Amino acid sequence: MGVLAIVLFIVTIVATALGPVSIAPLRVWNIIAAELGLPIGSVDSQRDVAVVMQLRLPRILLAAICGAALAVAGAALQAVFRNPLAEPGVTGVSSGASLGAVAVLYWNLDAWHPLVLPLGAFFAAAATVAVVYGIAAGTNRSSVATLVLVGLAINAFLSGIVSAFVANARNEQEIRSIIFWLQGGLEARTWEHVRLALAPVLVGVAGLIAVGRDLNLLLLGDDLATSAGVAVRPVRWLILGLCALVTGAAVAVTGVIPFVGLVIPHALRLVIGTDSRVLLPASALAGASFLVICDTIARMAFQPVTLQVGVVTSLIGGPLFLALVIRTRKEFAL
Repeated sequence: MGVLAIVLFIVTIVATALGPVSIAPLRVWNIIAAELGLPIGSVDSQRDVAVVMQLRLPRILLAAICGAALAVAGAALQAVFRNPLAEPGVTGVSSGASLGAVAVLYWNLDAWHPLVLPLGAFFAAAATVAVVYGIAAGTNRSSVATLVLVGLAINAFLSGIVSAFVANARNEQEIRSIIFWLQGGLEARTWEHVRLALAPVLVGVAGLIAVGRDLNLLLLGDDLATSAGVAVRPVRWLILGLCALVTGAAVAVTGVIPFVGLVIPHALRLVIGTDSRVLLPASALAGASFLVICDTIARMAFQPVTLQVGVVTSLIGGPLFLALVIRTRKEFAL
């Protein structure tokens, strides 16, 4: 755990140092320390302070926050569903956020205020999750199986509506704006976006880590979990609700970023095991580092062109996940 924390610290400092205006990593640390009031360095360039504090650090911290949120949600959902292929979008939250954001862009509601876009995405995600959970909870069948089926149906339905918005966009710029958001990105993010995502992600991640023991027992099956004193149904819905909270907060400010919630917990489970009390905090640290690295690649690899971070996570996460699946199959074959 300590190693992952150190890696995240180093990745954050180095990522902040990289850009069209190169700033030494030690200088970046001095700037951040000075802003925090720590008497460990001096800063004599207001240009460097502006670049670090206003342009790069908000974006990088937001990448870390959202990477942690998606990875922890993925780890928790994989435990709840007892399926290593589960990921945060299974509850419909990503499709709901996409519809909310696309509606805001289609009707130009973000012209009122930049935060209208993430807020619209978040509330649409919350409404979608409420519908999915309400339908699943109202049936007499297995809540988990029903939730997956309802989530898939809602995902397909909302994706169709999003496609209709794109097909009926009034001009090329509107189409570009919609597709730009759907691919996931961190461009032009500010401290307002960081504050918007931070509180729900902290609450959700802390809550999921706190129920790590219950997640371990759910992995053993409902009967064993019940015999161990776990109120299975309320705990399961609590976990699903917390996953929806952190995923909705992340997707609302970044767009849809694939593979973070799937690859990171899956890879860590092969290395450190299935104990959720260890896996969840490790997933938070690793997910944060992974998304910061992907965003740095998106910013730097093809300058002056900037890629969407969702494109980079797909290019890295897809082959990586395929390699993990092949490795797992070989191990079980042995």
